[in-house]
Amino acid sequence: MQQKEGQSQQVFYVSAGIILVLVALGAIFPTGFGEVADKLLTGATKLFGWFYLLSVFFIVVFLIGLACSKYGKVRLGPQDERPEYSFFSWVSMLLAAGFGVGLVFYGMAEPMTHYIAPPYGDMPGETEASARYAIQYAFFNWGIHQWAGFALVGLIIAYYQFRKDQPGLVSVVLRPLTAKRPTIQPYFNGALDVFAVVATVMGVATSVGFGVLQTNGGLHAVFGTPENALWKFIILFCMFCAYMLSTWSGLDKGIKRLSNLNMIMCILLMLYVLVTGPTLKILETITMGLGDYLQNFFAMSLRMSPYNDNQWAQGWTVFYWAWVIAWSPFVGTFVARISRGRTIKEYVFGVLFVPPLLACLWLGVFGGTAIHMELASDGLGLAAATQDNITVALFKMFDLMPFSGLLSIMAMVLIFIFLVTSADSATYIIAQMTDNGSINPPLFKRVLWGVLMAAICFTLLASGGLKGLQAASVLAALPFTFILYLMIVVLLRELRKDRKLMLSSIYTHYQSMPVGADAYEARNQATHEGMAPPEEALKETDLEVDPEAPFHVEDTSPGVSRS
Repeated sequence: MQQKEGQSQQVFYVSAGIILVLVALGAIFPTGFGEVADKLLTGATKLFGWFYLLSVFFIVVFLIGLACSKYGKVRLGPQDERPEYSFFSWVSMLLAAGFGVGLVFYGMAEPMTHYIAPPYGDMPGETEASARYAIQYAFFNWGIHQWAGFALVGLIIAYYQFRKDQPGLVSVVLRPLTAKRPTIQPYFNGALDVFAVVATVMGVATSVGFGVLQTNGGLHAVFGTPENALWKFIILFCMFCAYMLSTWSGLDKGIKRLSNLNMIMCILLMLYVLVTGPTLKILETITMGLGDYLQNFFAMSLRMSPYNDNQWAQGWTVFYWAWVIAWSPFVGTFVARISRGRTIKEYVFGVLFVPPLLACLWLGVFGGTAIHMELASDGLGLAAATQDNITVALFKMFDLMPFSGLLSIMAMVLIFIFLVTSADSATYIIAQMTDNGSINPPLFKRVLWGVLMAAICFTLLASGGLKGLQAASVLAALPFTFILYLMIVVLLRELRKDRKLMLSSIYTHYQSMPVGADAYEARNQATHEGMAPPEEALKETDLEVDPEAPFHVEDTSPGVSRS
């Protein structure tokens, strides 16, 4: 235990040191640091854009295939366990940790941006054709692919954490690859943990910083408050107090309650815009957008511009996928923490499809309303407002609707709570990463990381170094993509071992295999009939089964099938 505690302390000190150096560079040399980081990011997305697109597409296919396979019935925990959180709370927390704040702010602005300047320059902007194209690509950018990295990391960590009783760390998943090299294993594992902590802190700190800027912009648009350092500090301080209070309350009371509140507010705000806006046009826009998204799913997934210099994919899709992969250690670990007791099939279809479906509904309602207003009235200034300042575009649209002041206040409250829940969940996960993957990290570590994140945000806001740190954090996606492939290999190996063990234990205990049933169905039926699970029966009779050995059934009597 002392060795593990020593390792966690090393991860803490090394990651904190790296973060402080990067923050110091961003604060002291904001322009130079930002330019260098941005050039490196541009080069990485240009040279490896094809790799990001192929990798994320492969992850989507892999997850769907795994959910539909014989392993789909495996539970993330003991096989007889049930989900820890209700479906509503689970989805609410998924959105809170994932991209809730981005949806609120860009749900109207991104479709409008694509309406003005269509993807890949395929058509003139501000036309009916570009309006349809805008919804299609907005659905794509916020759809299934955006949750692929989160879902994959969360699935693998949850499998190890709750079924294997291992710490919830990326390094633990990859330990089997270095098991035969004990001299390099501590360094390899430590480097992975440091990498995950640094990527998480930089990503969340920059997101909270941009959220402060956006909230300041909303207050300026609605109440005329100045956009200056004082108001940024006030917003950040209020946010810090809120997420520290939530951190103190714990996961069930803090994040869960805030996430449920935000989900209810999101639904109410979306329904209000749907009912008071051009309802029929919005419903038709959502239906058409889903059809276009599904029809062009594969083409959009792998589209690039090899025969011209169009940079749209690098600036939008590739950047999104890189940002998702860079965030996957944080969001994936949090998703794992709240997904205990679900089967792989429930988990994959829940994480990979439900949040993207809600995102498409939100984009269809807000983006569809804005575009219809702009087309129907021959321009209301929403396009110009989006081009001028994307952070206040949503509030300009609210100005054209009944009870605009109330809508703007609700939007700012939503943004604020989403940022609080993101920061709270981040402090929880970072504390977990620096505490040997503990499910319940100590409060002092959560508070310490919360203070550090607030200090980092304020330093970068005051110096103007946010964009540089954001670019640096997204660069982490390139090496971590290779780590994701290694994690897939390890997961498949462990799933095969577990299934062999279950099949062997069932046959050893019952001396037959049920025809037409798989291992999980046989085990569940035995439990339902009041019989001891085969694994427990084996423990009672001290029978040993080698999970590495090939499984053969020699008995050919009736009722016994060969496997």
